[in-house]
Amino acid sequence: MRTLLTASLLAALFVAVAPAADPSPEEIIRKFAAKEKEFKTAREVYTYRQSVKLEELDADGSTTGKWEIVSDIIFGADNKRTEKVVRAPMITLHNLILTPQDEQDLRNVQPFVLTSDDINKYDIRYTGKDKADEIPCYKFDVRPKTMVKGERYFEGEIWVDDRDFQIVKTYGKGVGLLKKGEDNQFPRFETYREQIDGKYWFPTYTRANDTLHFKTLSQRIRMTVKYQDYKRFGAETKITFGDEVKPETKKP
Repeated sequence: MRTLLTASLLAALFVAVAPAADPSPEEIIRKFAAKEKEFKTAREVYTYRQSVKLEELDADGSTTGKWEIVSDIIFGADNKRTEKVVRAPMITLHNLILTPQDEQDLRNVQPFVLTSDDINKYDIRYTGKDKADEIPCYKFDVRPKTMVKGERYFEGEIWVDDRDFQIVKTYGKGVGLLKKGEDNQFPRFETYREQIDGKYWFPTYTRANDTLHFKTLSQRIRMTVKYQDYKRFGAETKITFGDEVKPETKKP
């Protein structure tokens, strides 16, 4: 009698603590796309500092040319979001010229956000469970279905936290339609996010270490982008968005 009772209790306990089954890939996509939309709106009321460094490297890995810019993303006296350049040393690149596509990738593709408004633009394929810096995640392969002239897209892999259903890591590259004869090449990069204010996962670090193969030469590059000092703009302040102020830089 005692043995049977113990077995019954153990069986009930096992049922009570058994882990819940993972949601279907379609449900995961729906959940994280909704959370990403929330996050995108939330990030628009945060200020932060963005530091970018792009280096040309020789065969030994030594730096032969450099482009750097440090900017504060802030709200001005009129409550419009703007970009204030803090530091922009003279460009010393020899073989690379930054293009409008590079700027689009820096602003929108590398800190990739995949919202419910954008998921129809992509083929999203579930590839299994994985970890990103010890965080249990669902991993997806993401590729644009079709590409529209003038737009840039992400192509690669994303890691979605299995608890918060937010993207915590991306690995891939920026892609898009190029004009006939254009010889633009774009590096593969990794972007990591961290939880800010205990709710949303914000991009904090992007890195790339790749070789770009142009028609006339191959150029090894190293790039780092840091997003720091996130601070929420006054919660009671009405936010309006204006045209961003773009830094004036000298071409090599």
